[in-house]
Amino acid sequence: MSTSISPSATPSPWQAPHYTAMLVLVDGTLIKGFGLGHEGQASGEVCFNTAITGYQEILTDPSYAGQIITFTFPHIGNVGANDEDIETTNLASASGVRGCILKADVTGPSNYRSAKHLNAWLKARSIIALSGVDTRALTALVREKGMQNAIIAHAPDGNFDVEVMKRDAAALPSLEGMDLVPGVTTAQRYDWDETPWAWPEGFARQDPKNVIHNVVAMDFGAKRNILRLLAATGCKVTVVPADTSADDILAMGPDGIFLANGPGDPAATGEYAVPEIKKLIASGKPIFGICLGHQMLGLALGAKTMKMHQGHHGANHPVKDHTTGKVEITSMNHGFALDAKSFPAGVSETHISLFDGSNCGLAVDGKPIFSVQHHPEASPGPQDSYYLFERFAEAMAAQKG
Repeated sequence: MSTSISPSATPSPWQAPHYTAMLVLVDGTLIKGFGLGHEGQASGEVCFNTAITGYQEILTDPSYAGQIITFTFPHIGNVGANDEDIETTNLASASGVRGCILKADVTGPSNYRSAKHLNAWLKARSIIALSGVDTRALTALVREKGMQNAIIAHAPDGNFDVEVMKRDAAALPSLEGMDLVPGVTTAQRYDWDETPWAWPEGFARQDPKNVIHNVVAMDFGAKRNILRLLAATGCKVTVVPADTSADDILAMGPDGIFLANGPGDPAATGEYAVPEIKKLIASGKPIFGICLGHQMLGLALGAKTMKMHQGHHGANHPVKDHTTGKVEITSMNHGFALDAKSFPAGVSETHISLFDGSNCGLAVDGKPIFSVQHHPEASPGPQDSYYLFERFAEAMAAQKG
């Protein structure tokens, strides 16, 4: 009596796998794998992130708009997803990330906070994922050739027109010269009063009795945990769109001004933001910037920015603070950087990366104006740099006497 194996049964070891997702890099590299999340095709710049926790915060960080994230940590999705670990403040946007690339298959979630399987969460946010990939090899390729544009596609039937995908990838524009902030900034001003997460209560609301300072935050793609930490240091936070004028900001009577993180080329966003930031500098108000806010503060002061070869993306980056002599382990996410050699007189470099010596901070001599390239709010990442929020609060208190 003969037996047969149905097509739906587990294939024999010598049978070719049924690939359902594909990545085509602009250099022609073709990577096959298994699809998750949204079905369809997307384009973006491929980078890699070395964090081992916080994949949900990473995938909702607006600074990743226009990019496809390769996770170097192999196990992604094992703690599921929830409604709390989201960093984008613009709920009308999915944060702008185009896709993600994973090493291992996504397992069922095992965490008491999990509310949804990562696959379902990715679908809901229209993010395409590719699993079953040698992410170490892809990371090595990015380190060798730099961050490349690519097409990522997910089709359950496994049918792809590779030649068309190659042409599409070759036609993609560079992130250089691209202003991505309009896609992630808020459409209108609002007040923020949520404070950091604490077990077992979760997030809390700011007690009005603890409000000391009035801060206006320019939203270039702000992360929630930045706003939470400002609220936790006694700041009443008003978030405004990226194109808000300096006159409108100063009319709100701020004690300090915050310049948020965000995606894209700072020089492109600076076309409309830098002239306003120059006016804010001239006002004498304390100013604190993070990431894109740091870069645009530098541009407003007369410095220049540059595109990085592979960027810095992860939660384990050592940074030295020249003002204290201490080394901090920080969270980073940027593909552009300020050129410290272009700093004008009166602007000091306060922080540097111990990986490559690139600039990670500046301060205006004798004025309460400073910024950092890394993410002191972490989320995900270490909390070594939380003191910067206290430094900002102290600057506002000192100016108010």
